[in-house]
Amino acid sequence: FADDFHLHLRDGKVTASCLKQMKGIGRAIIMPNLKPPVVNTKMALAYRERILKGLPEGMEFTPLMTLYMTDKTSPDDIKEAKASGHVHYCC
Repeated sequence: FADDFHLHLRDGKVTASCLKQMKGIGRAIIMPNLKPPVVNTKMALAYRERILKGLPEGMEFTPLMTLYMTDKTSPDDIKEAKASGHVHYCC
């Protein structure tokens, strides 16, 4: 399977539709610029769960979650994200 290094899945009903088009992609760096943006680990993990629930049956896909960094992002936010094991990047 290939990797996608910049994927916008959006949120809601559109997510499942996007995932159906992901044939041959095994994992992707998920862009955090939703409305509102994914700015902390709690939001990233919730978005990850929504993505996983939207996967077509039998599809293997690993979303590599990211945080949308702002002037309020603290070093502790980044440490928490890393410790989660599911948030891999900050944009």
